[in-house]
Amino acid sequence: MAIEQYIGTGRRKTSIARVRLVPGNGKFTINKKDINEYFNYETLRTIAREPLTITGNIEKFDVLVNVKGGGFTGQAGAIRHGIARALLEVDGEFRPTLKKAGNLTRDPRMVERKKYGFKKARKSPQFSKR
Repeated sequence: MAIEQYIGTGRRKTSIARVRLVPGNGKFTINKKDINEYFNYETLRTIAREPLTITGNIEKFDVLVNVKGGGFTGQAGAIRHGIARALLEVDGEFRPTLKKAGNLTRDPRMVERKKYGFKKARKSPQFSKR
């Protein structure tokens, strides 16, 4: 018998999160660690849980996340995006709510690449007339 699960992939900056929603009682696991152990800041935990809170499914699903790349903020955003996509598989009625909150939109902002002759992406070497 197959376990009922809903899968969503979320991305932000260089982070990629693979999210699985399994019917349960609200357990949140990231890379085999509890969310409180993985994220030190309450704001990051709030960002990651946002789609579940908005739709009122915080106690209905266990969330299993495998996330890699980027920093903590990017990972939290990727998890949020992945959960929102997985919730659409659960019920398509959540789309207007999630879209209005901006959870379904992939954040396109990326780090600008370094150009040759420059110290960073836009910082040029010090100018000297002589």
